[in-house]
Amino acid sequence: MTMTIAEFDHLDVEEKKALLYNCCGSTTWVNKMLPALPAEDLVDLLEIAEEQWYACHESDWREAFAQHPKIGDINSLKEKQATATAWAESEQASVKQASEETIQQLAAGNEAYEKRFGYIFIVCATGKSADEMLQILNQRLYNSPEVEIQIAMEEQLKITKLRLEKLFGINEL
Repeated sequence: MTMTIAEFDHLDVEEKKALLYNCCGSTTWVNKMLPALPAEDLVDLLEIAEEQWYACHESDWREAFAQHPKIGDINSLKEKQATATAWAESEQASVKQASEETIQQLAAGNEAYEKRFGYIFIVCATGKSADEMLQILNQRLYNSPEVEIQIAMEEQLKITKLRLEKLFGINEL
């Protein structure tokens, strides 16, 4: 689904909430976005999205992380909401070409990451191969929890901006 910002501005609150939630699964972020709108254009909207994301807290970030399928986990992709799932599938498209060994290593890495940090591994997967994501995951396992939450938060912001661009017809699937 793509639309103009003007079309978005004329939707009712519940429709706006649902669309924004597909872009970022933090209820707090969605609720912060509504009074900050309307946006003049996509650039303005992305700036508002970033400002509101930085106004959120770690619990809000973790809520957003929890809405993502695990990198490389096809089964968790199927369990998530339709629009967000389609976007996640396109974002993780390179995993479909990955070797079985890489997929198994991603699964093991995801498990180790979640045990270490308490949330799933978040990376802006668009344009990255499965092997690249595995390398990033393995590197980030060595981060302190304080450093890693900041990196994960920034990765979520990248994902949110990409999804907003998709919603408004930029970076089509």
